[in-house]
Amino acid sequence: MSNQTPTEIRYDKASRTLTVSYEDGKSWEYSAEYLRVFSPSAEVRGHAPGDEVLQVGKEDVVIEKVDPVGRYAVSLKFDDGHDSGIYSWEWLYTLGENMEAYWQDYLSRLEAEGIERMTTSERLAT
Repeated sequence: MSNQTPTEIRYDKASRTLTVSYEDGKSWEYSAEYLRVFSPSAEVRGHAPGDEVLQVGKEDVVIEKVDPVGRYAVSLKFDDGHDSGIYSWEWLYTLGENMEAYWQDYLSRLEAEGIERMTTSERLAT
C-alpha cells in the first residue's frame, strides 16, 4: 500500500466533509455521515465479526471537533455524542480507497432492513 501519512486534513462544516490528502498524491472527501457510519469504535464495529451495529439516522450528523492523536490518527467528535474510535491514517486511507464499495454495502444493508435514509428536511416534509 502507498504511504498513508496525510499531508493535509481539513474539515468544512458547511459541506460537512473532511478532506484528507496523502503523501502519495491521493485525496478523498469523506462526508461526516460516512465517517460516523464507519467509525472504528467498538460501539460500531463490535468486538468480533458479526457484532457490527448498523448505524441509522446519521444523515445530518456534524463533526464538532477533529483532534490529532499522536502522529498516527485523529479523533472525531460528532454532534450526536459519538466520540469513541480512533481514525488511524491507515483506516482513513482504507475508507478512501474503498469508499464506493463500502457505501454501496451500507446502503444495501439499510435496504435489507427496510430503513430509508432521509435528511432532516426530507423528514420534516413528510
